[in-house]
Amino acid sequence: MTGSTTGVPVPQEHRRPWWARAARAVWRYVRRAPGSYLWLAILLVTTQVIRHVDPATAERILQRRSTNLHHLQVSPIRVLATSALWIDGGWPTYFVLYNLFHVPAERWLGTLRWLSVAVLAHVGATYLSEGVLGWAIHRGLAAPKAVFTLDYGVSYALAGVVAVLTYLIVRPWRYLYAAGVLAVYVLGVHQSRDYTSVGHLSAALIGFACYPITRDRPGSFDPVAAARALRRRPAGR
Repeated sequence: MTGSTTGVPVPQEHRRPWWARAARAVWRYVRRAPGSYLWLAILLVTTQVIRHVDPATAERILQRRSTNLHHLQVSPIRVLATSALWIDGGWPTYFVLYNLFHVPAERWLGTLRWLSVAVLAHVGATYLSEGVLGWAIHRGLAAPKAVFTLDYGVSYALAGVVAVLTYLIVRPWRYLYAAGVLAVYVLGVHQSRDYTSVGHLSAALIGFACYPITRDRPGSFDPVAAARALRRRPAGR
């Protein structure tokens, strides 16, 4: 029997097991931001690699993929690409951050434009921050061995995407969001006073500068309207 006992046909979707419906819903969600979830999958694999090797091997792996001054001189393309595929643990935290920022940005901009913002922020902030470090070494403010400093991760790309999402938000909330982003990264520079915090601020500024990429993209986000809709949502739905 393919129908209900009342004689009303049951849609095929409702005849599937709950786990099949859940898997289908997850897949529909994931495929709308394929780049973000592929990146997360790679980060999950590389994080597990680091967890299951000894500390000396882990340091060698990360050192080879570090965007330090030495590697930027001898193999810039390789390290710029591979450094964005490793994180210092905390994958669940990045899973949340990617869903909060990367996924909405990719769905709004499209995969190619979203990736362009991420790459511009990652590459631009790396060179700007390492440039500051090189200047500090030249002036005697940092040790010469700092050219081999361990520098890898996805936070510069994330900062750029966080900033570019400003243009998805409707006015006047857009300005409040932008001010909050700037405050976070400026405060980071003030507190840390290191090249990494300079990199994060640089990446955010690059994200803001990506406005031309966003101009013809449809869609907007109104946080007040979203909050009102959430309050009006019936219980149990």
